[in-house]
Amino acid sequence: MISAIVYTSNAGHTKRYAEMLAGKTGLPVFELKAAGSKLEKGAQIVYLGWLMGGNVKGFKKAAKSFDVKAVCGVGMSASDGQIEYIRKANSFPEALPVFALRGGLEVGKLSGMYKMMMGVVQKAAKKGAENDKGKNPEADEMLELMLNGGDLVTEDDLSGIAEFIAEA
Repeated sequence: MISAIVYTSNAGHTKRYAEMLAGKTGLPVFELKAAGSKLEKGAQIVYLGWLMGGNVKGFKKAAKSFDVKAVCGVGMSASDGQIEYIRKANSFPEALPVFALRGGLEVGKLSGMYKMMMGVVQKAAKKGAENDKGKNPEADEMLELMLNGGDLVTEDDLSGIAEFIAEA
C-alpha cells in the first residue's frame, strides 16, 4: 500500500503538484530530504521530481531508500512522447508507471550549471524559432515558456496519477 508522496522540487512547481496530490489522496507529503527521517526504509511511495534533460531529479536517491510504485516527472512539456523519453533517460523498467506533468520555468530560480545550460537552450530556441513562428502552436507555447518563463501547474494534470493511487 502506498504510504506517502515524496518529491524534489527546484522552482516550486513539483512541490505544488505534490501538495495538490496529497490533498486529493489524503497521503502525507514529504520533501525527499526529510522523508528519510519520517518514513520507514522501504516504504511504498509515489515520487515526483523535476526534469532536467529527461532525468527525474532525486529519483535514484529516493529509490535507494523507498519502494517507488510510480514516478512523475515535472517539466516544461507533458506529451505522450515525453513519458517514453523519461522512461528511457532514467532506465525505468516497463512495469514502473511513469507520468509527465507540466510544471513551468522560473529562470531566476535556476542556479549554477542549470542556469548556464538554460541560457544556451534559450539562445538556440530563439534562433531556430524565427522561421517557424506561427506554424506550430505547441512549439510557440514552448518557446514563450523558455524565453519568458511561466507556470503551467494545474490540478487537472493530476488525474492519471491520482487514479493510479486510488487503484493501488
